[in-house]
Amino acid sequence: MAASSFHLVSYLCFTFLLRHITPEKFYVEACDDGADDVLTIDRVSTEVTLAVKKDVPPSAVTRPIFGILGTIHLVAGNYLIVITKKIKVGEFFSHVIWKATDFDVLSYKKTMLHLTDIQLQDNKTFLAMLNHVLNVDGFYFSTTYDLTHTLQRLSNTSPEFQEMSLLERADQRFVWNVITMHSCSVNGKYFDWILISRRSCFRAGVRYYVRGIDSEGHAANFVETEQIVHYNGSKASFVQTRGSIPVFWSQRPNLKYKPLPQISKVANHMDGFQRHFDSQVIIYGKQVIINLINQKGSEKPLEQTFATMVSSLGSGMMRYIAFDFHKECKNMRWDRLSILLDQVAEMQDELSYFLVDSAGQVVANQEGVFRSNCMDCLDRTNVIQSLLARRSLQAQLQRLGVLHVGQKLEEQDEFEKIYKNAWADNANACAKQYAGTGALKTDFTRTGKRTHLGLIMDGWNSMIRYYKNNFSDGFRQDSIDLFLGNYSVDELESHSPLSVPRDWKFLALPIIMVVAFSMCIICLLMAGDTWTETLAYVLFWGVASVGTFFIILYNGKDFVDAPRLVQKEKID
Repeated sequence: MAASSFHLVSYLCFTFLLRHITPEKFYVEACDDGADDVLTIDRVSTEVTLAVKKDVPPSAVTRPIFGILGTIHLVAGNYLIVITKKIKVGEFFSHVIWKATDFDVLSYKKTMLHLTDIQLQDNKTFLAMLNHVLNVDGFYFSTTYDLTHTLQRLSNTSPEFQEMSLLERADQRFVWNVITMHSCSVNGKYFDWILISRRSCFRAGVRYYVRGIDSEGHAANFVETEQIVHYNGSKASFVQTRGSIPVFWSQRPNLKYKPLPQISKVANHMDGFQRHFDSQVIIYGKQVIINLINQKGSEKPLEQTFATMVSSLGSGMMRYIAFDFHKECKNMRWDRLSILLDQVAEMQDELSYFLVDSAGQVVANQEGVFRSNCMDCLDRTNVIQSLLARRSLQAQLQRLGVLHVGQKLEEQDEFEKIYKNAWADNANACAKQYAGTGALKTDFTRTGKRTHLGLIMDGWNSMIRYYKNNFSDGFRQDSIDLFLGNYSVDELESHSPLSVPRDWKFLALPIIMVVAFSMCIICLLMAGDTWTETLAYVLFWGVASVGTFFIILYNGKDFVDAPRLVQKEKID
């Protein structure tokens, strides 16, 4: 599936469709008033043509659908992916926003008899991968509004751009998105507050298998987040970005809780680094980089490398700020985040925000963005982004006349609850796509303070992340690569890409460890004739189980669930 396949669903210009199926063809009928077009897909030749409603055979099996996501080629042949359920999220400048909640994956082939047993199993696995991606939250769309562009980008377009279809003009970087919309009231004045996060499809993947940048300068886990206010016809927007540290580095899972980050010793870091920021400056303008990682321990070399690269590039469009989040906020002193906010306050005022008045005249432009990162660009990053966004929102609402002079947004209890929960939900959605669980530190985002219950929940989520990162992320990475077209299925391939032979250690060592540990427990419960005999048995089996455990840990990379479809070199 091409990276732009999702845009097909985002920009269908009909709110309701009917899907008709015959043994020879798929028919997709637009049901809006005055629409007579029918999209016809030949299930044998795969040819796509336009017909009219009278061409649909009466014998066709009919079901309602709400969009076409695209097509994908698997072992059994082509498949058509359609939206079968949607829910209304809200309205965006009078445009309805929908969330796709269920999909059907329809085979062009009428039978699977042409497949071998191995091909059948592979096809089943590929379908499971596809459904895994479709079941992760993040498919929001509108049939009448371009969700892929910020307000400022849309205001700076040419007449030719405006005449293009929504599909043609879509920003090809984004497939997944997260949207929160609320109608809010402050001082009796009502306004719409919207939060949109757009996740890039370039260098997409899961936490430990996709880090750093690729040769084109695309950063892992890159997300553009836009906060929008709509009041009395005026619209204000504040955009931030996040993305992995833009050098060539990796952090492969190896059964350890926190694998050691590895910075490539052979890659041309400056080339990829410059490509990344050249594109960021073109799209967003000035870059204020906020690096939140630790400045000691295993993260220190990454911080030093990032700082050195910024200094070496010597661009007047970039400013670099290193803030050791964990050090500054240790012992739950999260009030110390104000140190960072005070440090960047003047820079934020210089960057400004986008504002267009009720007459459609641009009053202010955002001159650049904050580009924040931590190791995962999730938990620490989201906390900082929510604080920067609140400061911008304070200025916007005062300028629009919603807030009185001297009034603080933090004092508006009802809105603060909406604001904090929305940012926490945004954090969870982004984290589930990348790390496999909700975000950490969301207790602070929701309540404004760190709590002991929050620490317990963070511990629980960390345990789940550990398991997924080591034992299921290979499948998740393969699913994303398949969905985005990074891997193309070849049904003629003689060897199954999903069948990877395991080393003898993979089966033997865990069995030995379990048996040795079990024997140790049995010896403790069933004492021998003398205590010395019992101690000898316990020591023997105990040493055997512990020794085997450390051998497994030493060979950790052989025991994790690794991606199988795209070579690791391509991922790095």
